[in-house]
Amino acid sequence: VQLQASGGGGLVQAGGSLRLSCAASGRTFGNNGMGWFRQAPGKEREFVATISGSSRTTYYADSVKGRFTISRDNAKTTVYLQMNSLKPEDTAVYYCAARKYLYIAYSYADYDYWGQGTLVTVSS
Repeated sequence: VQLQASGGGGLVQAGGSLRLSCAASGRTFGNNGMGWFRQAPGKEREFVATISGSSRTTYYADSVKGRFTISRDNAKTTVYLQMNSLKPEDTAVYYCAARKYLYIAYSYADYDYWGQGTLVTVSS
């Protein structure tokens, strides 16, 4: 599975919105649990959101709950992260990741494939 994240790269003001996309290769995309992680400068990579292969189950980090929404379109083999009410502390490189398994996971170690990351910068 190859992952290509996009949608970042610009500057967003606090309170604004941004949608990230992650296009995946592979014919079994619907069997892969997907996740978004982020890494801020000088910090460790942290979990943001995850979604099961069927979209039936999602799970969010407390820091983004109520502001971010993860979704997927299996026909387009793409997963999305809609980010609303952005805060300066959301500034980070955002990575999408895929599992070999159908279900959600929030641990870095549970993911098998990683995209290259896309930078999100939120100004105050």
